[in-house]
Amino acid sequence: MSEERAGELRALQAALGAEHAAVYGYGVVGGRIGEKRRDEARAAYDAHRARRDELTRAVRDLGGEPQAASAAYALPFAVPDPAAALRLAAELEERVAGVYSDLVRAARGDRRRGAADALREAAVRAVRWRGGSVAFPGLAERPATATASAAPRT
Repeated sequence: MSEERAGELRALQAALGAEHAAVYGYGVVGGRIGEKRRDEARAAYDAHRARRDELTRAVRDLGGEPQAASAAYALPFAVPDPAAALRLAAELEERVAGVYSDLVRAARGDRRRGAADALREAAVRAVRWRGGSVAFPGLAERPATATASAAPRT
């Protein structure tokens, strides 16, 4: 397998792992979210299950063995109430967007287009859950010590 295909397979597996975690996380969200947003949580859960299934097929198409879901995933914080469920949903979407940005870089053609679509969908859901957006969804924030100028140094 070429290095390019191996990199794409690694990115697919990472996206698959993120989708497994999102499906698990939305099980928690659905159990804690208020009645007014339960349909939205169900739609997100269904979307992540569909993406998970697509990624499973894509991994197999590249000759890989799709990673299995874990029995449980560590949540980033306790989710005792609807407000925490909203924060968890936004966090799940931001994490998924991050791995899809990696897949966009690693993939080509239709798979890259599909990853870009998944990144966009996760970013839109994150905005809905959070109530606001970020400049470049899916990209990690730069540390405060990064230079502000994009001008080349001489």
